[in-house]
Amino acid sequence: MPGSTKAMAVLTVGALIAVTAYSVALGSNGWLWFTWLVLGAATVGVAVARRT
Repeated sequence: MPGSTKAMAVLTVGALIAVTAYSVALGSNGWLWFTWLVLGAATVGVAVARRT
């Protein structure tokens, strides 16, 4: 995995942890989860594109 893809994956996991912590502490926010899903989909897309 190239460095930029790895950094994006680390950012995605960090964002998941942050969104989960926010949801536990202050209640769920649909926009945060939607944003995380978009980031996750972009990360998967970049990883797949790098493989081919």
